[in-house]
Amino acid sequence: MRSDTLPQTASNKEVEIKFRVDNLRGLNPRLRQAGFRRVTKPTHEMNALYDLPGRPLRKRGELLRLRKYGSAWVLTHKAKGREGRHKTRVENETKVADGAKMDAILRALGFTPTFRYEKFRAEWSDGQGHVVVDETPIGNFGEIEGHPRWIDRTARLLGIRQEDYITDTYASLFFQWKQRAASPAGEMTFAAIGRSRRNSARGNAPN
Repeated sequence: MRSDTLPQTASNKEVEIKFRVDNLRGLNPRLRQAGFRRVTKPTHEMNALYDLPGRPLRKRGELLRLRKYGSAWVLTHKAKGREGRHKTRVENETKVADGAKMDAILRALGFTPTFRYEKFRAEWSDGQGHVVVDETPIGNFGEIEGHPRWIDRTARLLGIRQEDYITDTYASLFFQWKQRAASPAGEMTFAAIGRSRRNSARGNAPN
C-alpha cells in the first residue's frame, strides 16, 4: 500500500509484481511516457517484521510489519499469498501515531523483530494503479500494483517481460542474495551490508 493514499484503516487484496531495475535513471522517462506522475520523491523507508517464538506467522506464510516511511508509521498484516504470474494476498494496515510505542505493544504481546529491511522508495501513479521504485542495499527494484490486466499492460509499456516478473518478498530476495554473495549480513540494511562488504574487502586484502 502506498503511503500517500493510505486511509486511517485499510483492507484490500494486494496484487503486484516486482522487477529488477538495471537502469534507474532510464526508468523515470519511461514512466512519464506511460502516463505516470511521481507522487513522492525517493524517501527513506525502514521495515521491521515481527513474529512470535517459533515463527508461527512465517510458517503460515503471513507477515506482520511495522514500517516507517519518511516520518509516517504504518502497521501491516499480510495473509498468505497466492502466487501465479502475479502475487495476490489480503492486506490489512493502519497508520500508527507513535512507532516506538507500537513496537513496545508488540513486544509486550510476545512479538519480537525477526528481520529488518531498508530502502529509498519513490511512488508513481497513473490514477489506476501504482508503480514504486526502490533503491535497496542489494540492488534496485520496482513494484507494479493494481488490477492484473493493468499490471501486465503497464509492464509492457515499461519494457518488462512476463519472464522478468518477481513474486518473492524482500526477505526472500535478501537471503537469495546473501547466499550468492556469501555475505554474513543478518539484515537488509545499508549499514549491515556495507559492514559485510568492508570486512570482506579487508579479508581479501594482501598482507
